[in-house]
Amino acid sequence: MIQFVLMVNRQGQTRLSRYYQPVELTRRAALEADVVRCCLSRRKEQCSFVEYKDFKLVYRQYAALYIVVAVTDAENELSVYELVHNFVEVLDKYFSRVSELDIMFNLDRVHVILDEMIQNGHIVETNKGRILAPLTALDKMADS
Repeated sequence: MIQFVLMVNRQGQTRLSRYYQPVELTRRAALEADVVRCCLSRRKEQCSFVEYKDFKLVYRQYAALYIVVAVTDAENELSVYELVHNFVEVLDKYFSRVSELDIMFNLDRVHVILDEMIQNGHIVETNKGRILAPLTALDKMADS
């Protein structure tokens, strides 16, 4: 099961966070800082799966952004690794070459995409067309 998803830049600034298990707000900042420090300090040659406290971290770097997903021990790391890549492909398709600024200024749309893919910590959709359907409908309504 997915615990949380983070998207951070190289400076460690969180651009997106979605928690699927309750975490106190006072603990979130410390948890995110520790997770980001753990992932950003690793070399490119090292594995993208990290044992961290009572869960595993699966991360992937795309240009200046890191996407970090925390999962339970029962979750398949490779499927989550592919989910991260699929998420970025969907963002690329919607924003046509997504950038950090696209994410910052369209955070609501990024959350819609993520919510279409993951619900309650479980992967529910991977088809790019189905994931983008609600946003396409919203964009058509806004244009008319």
